Amino acid sequence: MSANPKAEEAVLLREDREGICALTMNRPAQMNLLTSEMLGALQDAFDSLKSDSNVRVVVLRAAGKGFCAGHDLKEIRALREQPKIAQLFKQCSRMMQTIAQMPQPVIARVQGAAAAAGCQLVAQCDLAVASEAAKFTTPGVTWGFFCSTPGVAIGRNLQRKHAMEMLLTGDVIDARRALEWGLVNSVVPAEQLDAEVLNLARKIADKPPATVAAGKRAFYQQMDLGLEKAYALASEVIASSFAHQEGRAGMDAFIDKKPPPKRV
Repeated sequence: MSANPKAEEAVLLREDREGICALTMNRPAQMNLLTSEMLGALQDAFDSLKSDSNVRVVVLRAAGKGFCAGHDLKEIRALREQPKIAQLFKQCSRMMQTIAQMPQPVIARVQGAAAAAGCQLVAQCDLAVASEAAKFTTPGVTWGFFCSTPGVAIGRNLQRKHAMEMLLTGDVIDARRALEWGLVNSVVPAEQLDAEVLNLARKIADKPPATVAAGKRAFYQQMDLGLEKAYALASEVIASSFAHQEGRAGMDAFIDKKPPPKRV
């Protein structure tokens, strides 16, 4: 695969080989946070891939130890006003929906922690392969901003009570539990992760692309007729949560590396 020549600066890298496109979120020091910049880069990449007949499968990867830590709370705190926060979540929801709308299957390669919207991103991908080191959590409830938008994708992948357990407790689940609950397709030792992902991608890439595209489209049409409305509702709920005093206090504590505010 030929890497982007500006690999060090680019927020998102793209490599293509044999019908497989690998997109790599490239902000390892920030745990690949879904900033507006990252969301924009992902949106542009997915939009361009929709009409790229040379690509049959997309693999979503992440640089560094962690997959994705979700939204950048410093960015959200700086937005302050609910309409501005809601716009950020609208941008994120559009990107998530684009994954389901693409003709190519998208495989998440999860090498480490996936939290909040990062966990949502794993759930929204068509398939996911995880390292044994991967962990998953939707911790917003602990800090005063319920993970309602992650709940859209998680609730469509897990059984309802498992999804609610993640959303209501904020507990971390390991890769094996994620496999049992249906969040990922397979779990392998870290050194086998790339081989497992490539094997799965090649299996799909060998299938007739028009058939795969039509099958994926029909699957989501019959499963997720209410996806757009669900994301619209959840985006408003989570934006309101972040704008509320509980959410503001939780953001301050999280960013300042303090314990969650005690509830009276």
